[in-house]
Amino acid sequence: MDMLSTPEFWIGLIKIIWINIILSGDNAVVIALAARSLPPAQQRTAVLWGSGAAVVLRIVLTVVAAKLLALPYLQIVGGLLLLWIGYQLLSEGDEEEGEAKEYGTMGAAIRTILLADLVMSLDNVIAVAASAEGNMVLLILGLAISIPLVIFGSTLMIKLMERFPIIVVLGAALIGWVAGETIMSDVSLRSLVEANHWMKYAAALLGAVLVVVVGKAAAARANAKAHKAHGA
Repeated sequence: MDMLSTPEFWIGLIKIIWINIILSGDNAVVIALAARSLPPAQQRTAVLWGSGAAVVLRIVLTVVAAKLLALPYLQIVGGLLLLWIGYQLLSEGDEEEGEAKEYGTMGAAIRTILLADLVMSLDNVIAVAASAEGNMVLLILGLAISIPLVIFGSTLMIKLMERFPIIVVLGAALIGWVAGETIMSDVSLRSLVEANHWMKYAAALLGAVLVVVVGKAAAARANAKAHKAHGA
């Protein structure tokens, strides 16, 4: 109880919650994109489980993130995985509503959420760990409190995506942007990027464009096949 009465504890807790609010925007987009492929009745469950599992994953990652980020090529692999996730999410985005729409599975949606969060959180958890200053109670409390924030953000994003389909494209572009940044943040490319700062932004822009162009093309092909099958 002595720890809870110190101003340092509460200042640290506020810092962790604030960092999570700032850094959880892209995670909320991924959760919303993955959950929207489910039947409406299952979307809330996927958001709840995905958000909770993602926060638990961040707690585990905080312990090992610094060591993982020191491994060469890990972030390159992670960035390529994010590109694939962005492509998959966008290529499913143009399905028609109603009886013709095919829904994904709960397991697939949660798996997508966890894989994306694993890659996107590596850098983020270091900032959270620094604010916790080794206090695991503070760390776990701060991350646990952030769960409702991520759930609210994801639920809001799903509603906005249903109302404004362009947000789906922007969300996939965001994943591609983060993927490009992740690849160029790899320790094996550090000296190259330090000498050419523009390369990180170029890679991020390329990732965003690649996900949108390839994903939309795949969605268009899938829709064309579906129309052809229904017309046959």
